Amino acid sequence: MLERFKTVRQFGYKEIVIRKSRFIGYAKPVQTEEEAIQFIDEIKKQHWNATHNCSAYMIGERDEIQKQSDDGEPSGTAGKPILEVIKNQNLKNTAIVVTRYFGGILLGAGGLIRAYTDGAVAAIEAAETIVNVLHTQIYVEIDYTWLGKLENELRNRNIRMGETQFTDKVILTCLPVAAEADRFTAWITDLTQGQGVITRGDQVYFIEGE
Repeated sequence: MLERFKTVRQFGYKEIVIRKSRFIGYAKPVQTEEEAIQFIDEIKKQHWNATHNCSAYMIGERDEIQKQSDDGEPSGTAGKPILEVIKNQNLKNTAIVVTRYFGGILLGAGGLIRAYTDGAVAAIEAAETIVNVLHTQIYVEIDYTWLGKLENELRNRNIRMGETQFTDKVILTCLPVAAEADRFTAWITDLTQGQGVITRGDQVYFIEGE
């Protein structure tokens, strides 16, 4: 799993008008190609009477899946510019559709490329970009006598925390950044003088800064 990656937070859309043509950019985070195709189909159904519904998406840790569609626009003037915006903004797992309602003025190849680029950028701005950072769940089982000290130290280090379980002992769910998990485990072991029982859980993504 990637230690961190940039994507869009949510579904978003924005309309711009260029020389009387309406361009509506839609962006959405997607995890699979099936999700991307479904999203594109939904926009096409919504705008069944549009002149064009051009699209692109990029999916995978290494951007393994990259697809684009000009949907009837001259080759290379719509789908490719949209895909280039996704690449240039270093986005992963992102699908974009730019819908066009022709306004009666021809834009030419260069004008189309700029228009679909602007439509894709507008969509991304509406959907908002975020950075997902990989964290590791680490469960620390301790006696109650350690709780105050450990909680204070974790707060001082700004360690993300999950649920705390109270039984005959206390189980803290700590969520350090995955890249620092080994150092964190060693630190906890030293801090608790080896009395903390440490168990690793899953790896999960959280939004940077939240």
